[in-house]
Amino acid sequence: MYVLIKWIKENKATFSNEDDGSSDDKGESPQNQEFENKSVTELMNPVALDYTQRCESYKKLTRSVMDSVFKNPKTAAAVRNMVKEGALSELQKCFGSRMEFGTAGLRAAMGPGVSCMNDLTIIQTTQGFCRYLEQCFTDLKQRGVVIGFDARAHPPSGGSSKRFSSLAAAVFISRGVPVYLFSDITPTPYVPYTVSHLGLCAGVMVTASHNPKQDNGYKVYWANGAQIIPPHDKGIAAAIEENLEPWPESWDADSALKSSLLKDPYQEIHREYCRSIQEHCFHRELNKNSEVKIVHTSVHGVGHTFVQAAFKAFDLQPPYAVEEQKDPDPEFPTVKYPNPEEGEGVLTLSFTLADKKGATVILANDPDADRLAVAEKQMSGKWKVFSGNELGALLGWWIFHCWKQQKVEGKPSIKDVYMLSSTVSSKILRAIAVKEGFHFEETLTGFKWMGNRARELMDHGKMVLFAFEEAIGYMCCPAVLDKDGVSAAAIAGEFTSYLASKNITLSQQLTSIYEEYGYHITKNSYFICHDQETIKQLFERLRNYSGENSYPKECGSFTVTAVRDLTTGYDSNQSDNKAVLPTSKSSQMITFTFANGGVATMRTSGTEPKIKYYTELCAAPGNSDLNQLKNELDDLVDAIVEHFFQPQKNSLTPRPE
Repeated sequence: MYVLIKWIKENKATFSNEDDGSSDDKGESPQNQEFENKSVTELMNPVALDYTQRCESYKKLTRSVMDSVFKNPKTAAAVRNMVKEGALSELQKCFGSRMEFGTAGLRAAMGPGVSCMNDLTIIQTTQGFCRYLEQCFTDLKQRGVVIGFDARAHPPSGGSSKRFSSLAAAVFISRGVPVYLFSDITPTPYVPYTVSHLGLCAGVMVTASHNPKQDNGYKVYWANGAQIIPPHDKGIAAAIEENLEPWPESWDADSALKSSLLKDPYQEIHREYCRSIQEHCFHRELNKNSEVKIVHTSVHGVGHTFVQAAFKAFDLQPPYAVEEQKDPDPEFPTVKYPNPEEGEGVLTLSFTLADKKGATVILANDPDADRLAVAEKQMSGKWKVFSGNELGALLGWWIFHCWKQQKVEGKPSIKDVYMLSSTVSSKILRAIAVKEGFHFEETLTGFKWMGNRARELMDHGKMVLFAFEEAIGYMCCPAVLDKDGVSAAAIAGEFTSYLASKNITLSQQLTSIYEEYGYHITKNSYFICHDQETIKQLFERLRNYSGENSYPKECGSFTVTAVRDLTTGYDSNQSDNKAVLPTSKSSQMITFTFANGGVATMRTSGTEPKIKYYTELCAAPGNSDLNQLKNELDDLVDAIVEHFFQPQKNSLTPRPE
């Protein structure tokens, strides 16, 4: 911010005369006059001024970097308008602090400045990533990287996923690195699949998944085909800070697209991906003759073409597509949130089409097609949208059932079979594993942990059948070490057809699973909070509940029997009070276990301004009083909200209905 204001003042004559199409008839605003009359140091917040004058990254913002801020005419126009209006708070928001690169890569709004996704920040990020890869791989220039992109675009800033992917390719090519750049939009799972299939050093997917339309992101995969985990995130972040000044060729996307180092993997990967998922099709003849009617929506994202192809690979009848949402549209015009995890609000058009066609099942992908939601019409005529945990139970049971029924040579022992889920997801897979004899493991939240753990197990000769997280993410095919909504859709289609052949619904099968392995009732939600200090104080209060370093011993009428804090590394269940799972001080996460068998986890989101909570009540097989279990879990959630979250005191906004 300091460098920006200084640069604008030094270049004011030229800067203010640029034609951005706006009118100056109204004269200068009072805020703009203040901007003109005050010095740089007077305009800066004292704390921000001290930081920006000391911070190494800002010292490295040379004149050429500042010139680069204005290389894109649309972002330049946006900054000019802010200056003309004297919009210091907006300038501070855009230029006050750089986006932090983490294990999730980057995710932010598209727009001008170092806090936003734009041409310059994409180039800087890719330069740092390229330098880091050069340090890690001596054969980077032989193996190369893959880059994919979704359909997001932001006309006001000139940013789009396709544009960003081309600039990223230009950076790598300028260093002599081969780039496999998809020529068209693809689902996110295609990028990790390509890394593994072609033996590449890394992958980049330009997407913001299900975030609001103005957002975009930069997701990174390592050579093992999984998302990056520490220490790579810190190494890449440091390399970005050391390579902020754009390299001469980094802006030349046109030349890069003509380079012999550029290859288009689209046709090969699409073909090979469909072949890979066919290995998980077990009822081809049944699929061919199935009369089950299914509706699919891609929610204005990339999924339509690929789910249709996946159904064809399974010899399933093509699902009916929701016409209004079939084609990619970065405006997401028919939904408030382009996230099928939000439930019925996103599926309104799907319900209408299903009722018209007589379909009983709906499949929905998020915009980058790495997640899957499923809904089923009930006997009452109402629709049930399965929770992520319920669908995890269904898919996990089905995939194990298919593996169990297989009679093939070289089939691994059940002692070498694994399933995984994140620590905030239902423990239903653990219950199935205990009874059936395979292994279940719990990981930290996020597929970066499950993908890397799956790779470790596979490298040791183990078979990872399935992994899931409650946020409707499913890994049904180990050829993709990440959540994959495309393969999950095809497998769910075959599962539905199989059950229909036996006159069983998905809901009935879910009940059978719970009756056999024990009911696992979950209730998850979140509060919105944009104030990081409030979030910090909320969690610190729980760590010092009745004195320093003391966690709650009760929550209303519920007794707390154990606490695990993966921010500090404390776990009361361990003899040395040290958590077994990896810890991270950069995020908040505390799990409480209660005397009634309930478990509740509170954590912050890595990509959204949310404090999430996940609760579950696990009952032993045979305890079928479902209403009593639901009422008990409702009471527990009410107590957690009242005593631990304190939404009124902390000004928390509940999840929108």
